[in-house]
Amino acid sequence: MNVYDFHVTARDGKEVALSAYKGQVLLIVNTATGCGFTPQYEPLQKLYDTYHAQGLEILDFPCNQFYEQAPGTDEQIHAFCTGRFGITFPQFSKIDVLGENASPLFRFLSEETSFQGFGEGEMADLLKGVVASMDPDYAQNGKIKWNFTKFLISRDGQIVARFEPTESMEAVQKAVAAQLEARFAKKRDCRSRFACGSLFVSIYARSVRYRMRSSVGSTVPYCVSNVTLR
Repeated sequence: MNVYDFHVTARDGKEVALSAYKGQVLLIVNTATGCGFTPQYEPLQKLYDTYHAQGLEILDFPCNQFYEQAPGTDEQIHAFCTGRFGITFPQFSKIDVLGENASPLFRFLSEETSFQGFGEGEMADLLKGVVASMDPDYAQNGKIKWNFTKFLISRDGQIVARFEPTESMEAVQKAVAAQLEARFAKKRDCRSRFACGSLFVSIYARSVRYRMRSSVGSTVPYCVSNVTLR
């Protein structure tokens, strides 16, 4: 199973198959408009501007489960995000990421990954206390802890990284760039191997032609007419 097996709901209520994003690198994020991490919308949009043409899609899922920090309707949330941060990446209908009504997509993402830790610093210490009050065993399970948890998905739909909200956006950017570059490196390698193969065929064909001409004279036509000689 991978993320392509799931369907999500767009802001207009229509069902969207994530298989529509096959071949692209995805960054899936649960967000909120009134959170201390809400300013991350700005670097997220910058990331999108930088890498969208290379195959990056950011999928934004507002969630109101963490201290009700995403109030309002889908349209109100979208108006805030576009007006305040100028986001242009896809934003979907509000979801739950925890509990019996949790989105199947986010249930899958949390079950297939482990908590990565909040690191050190003032925000990390604050979050540790808040999350521990809701889930004393939070460090031992993969449940989503807070807004702006991010999941990086490869071009073939596999989870390759999870980032807690306290992880730096620089680290996220490096991981995204590496995932995009991996595809380009593969393409370059394929082109290189194809070029070497073509050179081998060309040399072999010329060698066969030479041997046949030497043995029966110059009247023999090209013996490998279906091979392009370079």
